[in-house]
This record gives sequence, structure tokens and C-alpha cells, in this order.
Amino acid sequence: MNFSDQYFMKQAFIEAQKAKEKDEVPVGAIVVCNNQIIARTHNLTETLNDVTAHAEMLAITSAAEFLGGKYLHDCTLYVTLEPCVMCAGALNWAQLKRIVYGAADEKRGFSRCQPSLIHPKTTITSGIMNDESQQIIQDFFKSKR
Repeated sequence: MNFSDQYFMKQAFIEAQKAKEKDEVPVGAIVVCNNQIIARTHNLTETLNDVTAHAEMLAITSAAEFLGGKYLHDCTLYVTLEPCVMCAGALNWAQLKRIVYGAADEKRGFSRCQPSLIHPKTTITSGIMNDESQQIIQDFFKSKR
């Protein structure tokens, strides 16, 4: 982990907090290109009534629009929770340089379900702000029970 990983994951965590305030599953994501944040998103599945409106999916769309192309070769996605299989498939197609995530998703994370989904040139870093990312998710679901 380097300083910028910590800084950028904090930015993704701010997005997760925004999701929690909207009563969405608190997952936040940002996309960074050339050390600049080009996309900031959080889960909006309830708000948009759309099961595909995960933070990662919205981040891919926003970053591609910003760059004017569908491939994110020089970009890093920072996301507070390990991407699910749906998001991992989309991330594969987007061909990101790197994915950095906070907490592992024991039930739906791609690494347990389908680790080969990520593009072969994409590097993965996990566990950045793991405790905070895990806690916000746990608190959210405890409040729902």
C-alpha cells in the first residue's frame, strides 16, 4: 500500500457514506486516471430501482464518458467492497489497469465465485481500509434486521 492508495480509498469511503445516508447498501467507488479522480459513485440500486446500479458499474460508465472511450486501460478503480461477479465481468470488459478494494465479500465476491473474471492484465490490491469498509456494511445490515 502506498499513500495514494490510502487517500483514494478514503475518497471511495466518502461515497459509501453517501450511499448509507440514502439507505443504499454502503459501497462507494472512484476511478483514478493519472492521479486524478475522474469518477465518483456509490450504490444507487434502490434510488434508481435498478439491480445493476452498483457503485462499480456506475463508475465504469462515468469514467468511460469522461475519457470518451469504453476502455479504462490507464485507470484504477477504488471500491470499498470486493466486486461481485456482475461487476467483475464489466470490469473485465473495461480492462482497467488496477482494482483496489477494501473489504472482501465472503458471500458474493468475485474472488470466491469466479476469480478468473478479472482481465489478465488487471492487478488487484485488497484490504485497503478493510476494517472501516467491513464495519459500515455490517452496521448497515444490522440496522435492517
